[in-house]
Amino acid sequence: MDTQPDLNAAAPAPPPPVTPAAADTASATRPAYEATVERIALEYLRQQRADRRWKLFFRSVWLLLALAVAYGLMANRHRGGTPSGPHTALVEVRGEIAPDTEASAEGLVSALKAAFEDTGSQAVVLRINSPGGSPVQAGIVNDEIKRLKAKHGKKVYAVVEEMCASGAYYIAVAADEIYVDKASLVGSIGVLMDGFGFTGLMDKLGIERRLVTAGANKGMLDPFSPRDEKQQAYAKAMIEQIHQQFIAVVKAGRGDRLKETPDTFSGLFWNGEAAIKLGLVDKVGNLDYVAREVVKAEDIIDYTPRDNVAERLAKRFGAAIGSGAVKAMRELAPLH
Repeated sequence: MDTQPDLNAAAPAPPPPVTPAAADTASATRPAYEATVERIALEYLRQQRADRRWKLFFRSVWLLLALAVAYGLMANRHRGGTPSGPHTALVEVRGEIAPDTEASAEGLVSALKAAFEDTGSQAVVLRINSPGGSPVQAGIVNDEIKRLKAKHGKKVYAVVEEMCASGAYYIAVAADEIYVDKASLVGSIGVLMDGFGFTGLMDKLGIERRLVTAGANKGMLDPFSPRDEKQQAYAKAMIEQIHQQFIAVVKAGRGDRLKETPDTFSGLFWNGEAAIKLGLVDKVGNLDYVAREVVKAEDIIDYTPRDNVAERLAKRFGAAIGSGAVKAMRELAPLH
């Protein structure tokens, strides 16, 4: 049965007209909504990136530590372990002789003990390239060399590269013989105490030094106070006494080989050729020459204490963690 549309039925109501106020509200709501969604999305992306960076950072740290520890264990096993065959034991004296340096008494004494105690070492060679440093540290090493020589009955030879001055020479004279290059610098048998004085500058700037001490000499050699002649004389006498100790060690070590002149203990230094003539050193020669021709053991084993990768990383681990954390925190800054 066919049906016809009812032409008299009511037509659907048209949508209400959009007023200008409603249009403004809709257009304002849409950008605010989109901005909120965008902020949420960006925050999510930022958090995801930060999480990935932290994971990557800690994975890298643990990987480096694992590799370093493995390397350190292998290096120690290679150096320690079984007794070695006949060889020349090498101990390096490099740089400033002072606590917490490569040429500290603690490190050098430890290396010397290991070198002397190894039954395969035929002699110990000190390879020196140092301008000197602390007389206390040098004296400790000198005394230990003499003690170990007497205990183990092994010879000690010093081989100078660029420089063997002051405290380094203090150590070298404990050796049975000292070898140099013709152009090496040797000597500087003296003691110094240096500082600055700022009183003239302070007067010009109108600065007054207000120093309170308990004890007349507690502020001795204070750079901001006028120089006191009595205190200066005391300091001079003290370093002169240390100088005499240095001279005694040199004379004992070099013995009749030393050709003393008025300049010998004046603090001057000489090249290797002149030092041989003065009896400060013995002959021209390098490490290989001494090992081959003097010790008669060409194989050289280095006993010098050095930080391996594991030790360096362990010392810097805290700093690395700190810097990595700072960098990661910077990356957490809001994206723009």
